Amino acid sequence: MTKTKKKIWIFSGETSGDTYGAQLATTIRELEHKAGNEIEIAGMGASKMRAAGVDIMVDSTELGVMGLVEVAKIIFTIIKIFFFLKNKAIKERPDAVVLIDYPGFNLRFAKQMHKHGIPVIWYVSPQIWSWHKSRIYKLNEYCEKMLVIFPFETEVYAKVDLETEFVGHPLVDIMREQHDSSIVRDLNTLVLLPGSRSMEISRLLLPMLKTAVEMKKRHPALKFAISAPREKSLKHCEEIYDKFKRSHSDTPDMELTCGKTHYWQQKAGTGLAASGTVTVECAIAGLPLVVAYKMNLITILLASLLVKLYRGFFTMVNVIANKEVFEEFLQYDVNSAKLSDALERILPHGKRRKEVEADMKKMVESLSDEKITALDHAAKSCVEFLHRKS
Repeated sequence: MTKTKKKIWIFSGETSGDTYGAQLATTIRELEHKAGNEIEIAGMGASKMRAAGVDIMVDSTELGVMGLVEVAKIIFTIIKIFFFLKNKAIKERPDAVVLIDYPGFNLRFAKQMHKHGIPVIWYVSPQIWSWHKSRIYKLNEYCEKMLVIFPFETEVYAKVDLETEFVGHPLVDIMREQHDSSIVRDLNTLVLLPGSRSMEISRLLLPMLKTAVEMKKRHPALKFAISAPREKSLKHCEEIYDKFKRSHSDTPDMELTCGKTHYWQQKAGTGLAASGTVTVECAIAGLPLVVAYKMNLITILLASLLVKLYRGFFTMVNVIANKEVFEEFLQYDVNSAKLSDALERILPHGKRRKEVEADMKKMVESLSDEKITALDHAAKSCVEFLHRKS
């Protein structure tokens, strides 16, 4: 009897999702190959998923924006992509669609897949514990499987019937694989991580540079670096840095790099970062951070009405640990005075340094399972789901 080739789609809309999607696709293919099965993997993603052999139907490189105003600028592009993928799914009928985070787009897509009888696996839950809590009921209706990466999320989904499984955080495995034992941490280096999105860099790099000026005054031996995830982001950072340096003669020299964030997470002694996945990466790498975030005024006003900080924090490391591991600053608190004082506390020999290092270690241990890697666990769950459905 001839085996039917399975077809699975994987959707990611952001940089972190592209990384997870690539690893997930690779592992699913390996598991099916070992079982003597063929599988076809297509989806929406960026360079990493493409390099992993995924048939990219839509490139999502510039779709990872946050905030109502920012989304409004590309809304017609998103709508066009949505209907293209929906119609293609109805026509080709994949055996399952794996949706990675990106809830604004993916929740609507899940509804359409449910309507047309195409099974949905959701990987990396939306932050329903913080805002739009009612979405848990939509997820319960539209999805058949939820794969969560934080241990507390199984408790969040306990109130509904959605099959939910904690698979561990893939970043733990990814970061461990990328660890370079030849890199020696330089305790006198402070790395600035202003984010991957254009609007993040525009709002955060300037106060970060002012903070660097202040830290250089306090600690003349400090060295500085700025890490950008891709060329476009690097160019944006260079423009802001060059303009700032022309008007601030006391600006310290900085090494600006592209695609070397994991290197600096191992190399630097301390970091100042935008809120996001990078904070979890830094905790896994053992880099103490101060975290900052600024949004469009309209977005922050609306968010204040809609968002309730789960466990009282917006930095994921703090949410997971249920305590303030990394000091975090939002909006008007993102200024050189407050950021410098917070950095002072986590510099080598700072009064919070040892506590932060111990808390990072505990948090990382809660995200991983020694018996199986997170990505193997997630891929295994997807493959089992595919064959169970057939």
